[in-house]
Amino acid sequence: MNPLPLHRTEDRHLARILELQAQTNGDTPFLISDHLRVTYAEADDITARMAAGFAGLGIGRGDRVCLLMANVPELVLVCLALNKLGAIWVPICTDYRGEWLRDTLRRSRCVALFTDLAHLPRYLEVQEACDVRQLYLLDGDAADAPGAVSYATLLDNAPHRFDHTQFDYGDTCAILWTSGTTGRSKGVMQSHNNWIRSTQLGAGLQYTLRPGDIVYCALPLYNSGSWLTCVVRAMMGGIGCVIEEKFSVSRFMERIAHFNATQTFAIGAMGVFLMHSPERDDDADTPLREAAIAPMPPELWQKFEQRFGVRLNRAGLGMSECLLHLNQEHTDLDLPTYCLGLPVPDVDVRLFDEEGVEVPDGETGEIWVRPLAPHILCNGYFDDPESTRNAFSGDWFMTGDLARRDPETRAFYFVDRKKDAVRFAGRNISTLEVENVVRRHASVKDVAAFGIPSELLASDDELALAVVLHEGAALAPDELCAFINDAAPYYFVPRYIDFVDALPYTPTNKVQKFVLRERGVGAGTWDLKQSNYEVRR
Repeated sequence: MNPLPLHRTEDRHLARILELQAQTNGDTPFLISDHLRVTYAEADDITARMAAGFAGLGIGRGDRVCLLMANVPELVLVCLALNKLGAIWVPICTDYRGEWLRDTLRRSRCVALFTDLAHLPRYLEVQEACDVRQLYLLDGDAADAPGAVSYATLLDNAPHRFDHTQFDYGDTCAILWTSGTTGRSKGVMQSHNNWIRSTQLGAGLQYTLRPGDIVYCALPLYNSGSWLTCVVRAMMGGIGCVIEEKFSVSRFMERIAHFNATQTFAIGAMGVFLMHSPERDDDADTPLREAAIAPMPPELWQKFEQRFGVRLNRAGLGMSECLLHLNQEHTDLDLPTYCLGLPVPDVDVRLFDEEGVEVPDGETGEIWVRPLAPHILCNGYFDDPESTRNAFSGDWFMTGDLARRDPETRAFYFVDRKKDAVRFAGRNISTLEVENVVRRHASVKDVAAFGIPSELLASDDELALAVVLHEGAALAPDELCAFINDAAPYYFVPRYIDFVDALPYTPTNKVQKFVLRERGVGAGTWDLKQSNYEVRR
């Protein structure tokens, strides 16, 4: 291990962190998988050669390169190589296909796409509608796609001379697409400092570091959480990071043992799934020492620790736009495990009502965040100045999360989401986007998408639809599911469907989704889990 203080702003750059670790901690394994194991020194050399290859093909500062590829260590190396040039990496959800993939590529205005043979067919289906000038293939070449440049070709270059003094810690290094609001997805422009300060004030304090520590990452690399809690944290601490292709409930602990991993991070649903898996005599017989599972149901907290022989770290609250604003690492108070905590030192956090008036302690309000230092929040939404403006009230960023503050401890407790989104298994699903897909079916007159509390995790919702059909039209639930499955990401397929005569509207023609949520699941509600329909992923 080799924790980096990073006090100087000129060192607060992802590629610079790799360079520093290569100089002082070069023999330590950095990225680990079944097929690849690279040290910090090797990773620095690989990314320098790759950066030279990108530069020779015209990619430079400010250019955006999209990545549509499996969860593999090479994806991290590509991102760091691009950052050495001042270019921007844009990871794309690997569940995207068709219209969703085409729209994301076009809105990213990327000059190039990096993909693999498994995902290449999806890109070729939409290639003509996308203005992508260059195609890079991880495990293929021009024989698989005319004009494509192979990963091996990029590496066949003399190392690029990276000069970190030419860059700023507030430069955008990545764009992550998020769909956590009522509108269409937005590209959150992350700076280098967004990752670094959030790690220093959050995950970097939640975990202890010991020589030989290895982080196990089974989260997708198009998700902010995987970078913040695993990749960037490993880099800043000088420890190893396993990049697992996908999460497996049945093999999670087995894979932990296989890689000798001592730390991990998971979303709440993953923790619940693990607790619901069949118990084994060797559940606690792994090197895993610490884990953070956010959010973890309080009633399962101690049971998880005892069953798997691991210490659970308390999390906090963050989002793509502000990766960290609340946690329990900066107070000596004995707070409940489910408490969001207090503001971290570099932000002011308060609660406001619909009129922008601060609410008294004990009452529910929307969480607003005001940065107290530069480059705390994201650099806005890419190519979307209107959404960027609408996200702020003066200096305050409006998160869309509702909370209350305890009058005695001043600690924050989560209440609900103000934004019209459904959160399930770590995904924020925009109900508006789901509704836009469903309305394209010829038989559908109107639809409302909303969330029904999950029986597995109180903080999660199952996606539900209330559908009004045109007069005389007939539509079976599985037929509607197939239509959605063909037109959108698989997680847009709902758990529940109700065909109704009308939707509850306000006098101003807004659907009263709280009425539908309160109505819940009835005797006539179609349930995906009780049907024969199989979702195609």
